[in-house]
Amino acid sequence: MVQSANKPEMATSPINGRISGTLLPAWARWGLVFPLIVLNGWLLLLIIGYFQPLVNIFASATLLAFILDYPVLLLKRLGIRRGYAIGIVFVLVLTILITLGSTLAPVLLQQLTELANRLPSWIDSGSKQLLGVRDWAIAQRLPENVTGLLTNLATQLTAQFSGKLQMLTGQVVSLAFNTVDSVVNILITLVLTIYLLFYGEQLWDGLFRWFPQKLSLSIRRSIYQNFHNYYVGQVTLAGVMGVTLTLAFLVLKVPLGLLFGLCIGLATLIPVGGLVSISAVSFLVSLQNFGLGLEVLGVALVISQINDNFVAPRVLGGVTGLNPVWVVISLLVGVKLGGVLGLLLAVPLASFTKSMADMLHPDLTPEIVGLPAIVETADP
Repeated sequence: MVQSANKPEMATSPINGRISGTLLPAWARWGLVFPLIVLNGWLLLLIIGYFQPLVNIFASATLLAFILDYPVLLLKRLGIRRGYAIGIVFVLVLTILITLGSTLAPVLLQQLTELANRLPSWIDSGSKQLLGVRDWAIAQRLPENVTGLLTNLATQLTAQFSGKLQMLTGQVVSLAFNTVDSVVNILITLVLTIYLLFYGEQLWDGLFRWFPQKLSLSIRRSIYQNFHNYYVGQVTLAGVMGVTLTLAFLVLKVPLGLLFGLCIGLATLIPVGGLVSISAVSFLVSLQNFGLGLEVLGVALVISQINDNFVAPRVLGGVTGLNPVWVVISLLVGVKLGGVLGLLLAVPLASFTKSMADMLHPDLTPEIVGLPAIVETADP
């Protein structure tokens, strides 16, 4: 039997890469798919922006529930029922927050206000120190471009940097006092956190049922590992950094040492945040006393290196698996999309995305990308 020569050509969608029986090149397939990805991403951002307060509340409650679930599980292992364990954890957390709010918070607010009041004199002192260095350079007959640079720095410090620093400090103080306006959102977040602790597992089970079983298991394991390791590690590093630097600043008699030490500790919760905050604090102290600023920089860098080389490898290891460049990019995207909350979620979300991409790569296995091996089950 002779087959018909006029066999109809097969025209399928671009998704399988074939049109009229020919395979489209990779660049053509991506040229068709990429605009759809961008469009869907843009629509998702519009939806998130429209529901921004609700998204922030849900994300904050989810993060709090994730963190508080650790002591709850610890109490459960001691034989305490989950409901009672949640109640005990919340009472302890509220007790700690009330204690810190009544003792530490007023001191920090006082020092923050004092910083805003001291900044003009510190900036004036820094300008005079630069002019003194300029006079020394002139006496040593250094090139004119060096003395001109010092003069310009002193002028810029007095004219522009002064106003910007005071404006930034004023905004921080205003934000601290205006936090009371967010009491309703805070209460809603706490209530939602309690519900997530009680019923979160059923919620996630229902959501992950939409995925294939093996993919659902991989996603849940990857989320748990990336978020668990990241937050446990970063909180440990931040705690060590904040306590040690605060004590060191008090010993060195650094002005506003408590404020500066705790600010660096909080900044350490974010990758590269510790280094940025150390540089900023050292610069501010050096405006008043250049020698003390160098001491602050040296002590902070030594403690940071000890933290990075001895504490971090034990609590972090290779938790993120991200190139430092991608870490910085994820932080920039996170702060653009979600502000402070975006900074806290950016790195673990980027690490989770990388883990999923590596797992779906045909040349990589779950063990290579740091996920537990998934037991293969026969298809029914």
